[in-house]
Amino acid sequence: MNAFVDFLGPDGWQAVGLSLRVSIWATVLSLPLALYVAYVLARKEFWGKQLLNGIVHLPLILPPVVTGYLLLMTFGRRAPIGAWLEQTFGIVLAFRWTGAALAAAIMAFPLMVRAMRLAIEAVDPKLEQAARTLGASSAQVFLSVTFPLILPGMIAGAVLGFAKAMGEFGATITFVSNIPGQTQTVPSAIYGFLQIPGGESDALKLVGLSVVLSLGAVLIAEVLARRVANRISGQ
Repeated sequence: MNAFVDFLGPDGWQAVGLSLRVSIWATVLSLPLALYVAYVLARKEFWGKQLLNGIVHLPLILPPVVTGYLLLMTFGRRAPIGAWLEQTFGIVLAFRWTGAALAAAIMAFPLMVRAMRLAIEAVDPKLEQAARTLGASSAQVFLSVTFPLILPGMIAGAVLGFAKAMGEFGATITFVSNIPGQTQTVPSAIYGFLQIPGGESDALKLVGLSVVLSLGAVLIAEVLARRVANRISGQ
């Protein structure tokens, strides 16, 4: 047990635990909004649709540091929204793990939307129209027809979001800095170890663990998606 703990050391395991915490919260909180935006982009026609699509994908185009700076200017303790959140609800995002979750969620959001949008567009609209002709409401159509068919795509989107959140560095370090035990995620810890003479071995251990965690998440998602697909097809 001690050897297992000593493999990364207290700081390394703290970074791993914080990364998992940040990634899970970022994925869970982004999922409902990502699903809604994906459905709107896939099924609705309205003025400004391409603008919305561009805004959604903006975090993928902008340098992550720019995204982090914009978050700091928006949600910092002296920024309008940040100051209001602190005074009204006591919520502080800048230089806190909650801010790291927000940064990770924003960076992962486009990947989640993209995966879910492709899944929704793959569903034949005639199936939904047939359900409506039988008297089903829009909510019933979505829950009984669309949702089961896009569930594998939702799982894929959630895994992509989780993996992106685990690997997020630029926006996170700009918005919440690199504070051990508070905001230091695995990528930040790797960066920190590389700045210390002789820290390459510790950085390599974290790199290896990151690869294992990411591959594990992908494999679990693949198994879940296959089970869902088989259940839908009646196999």
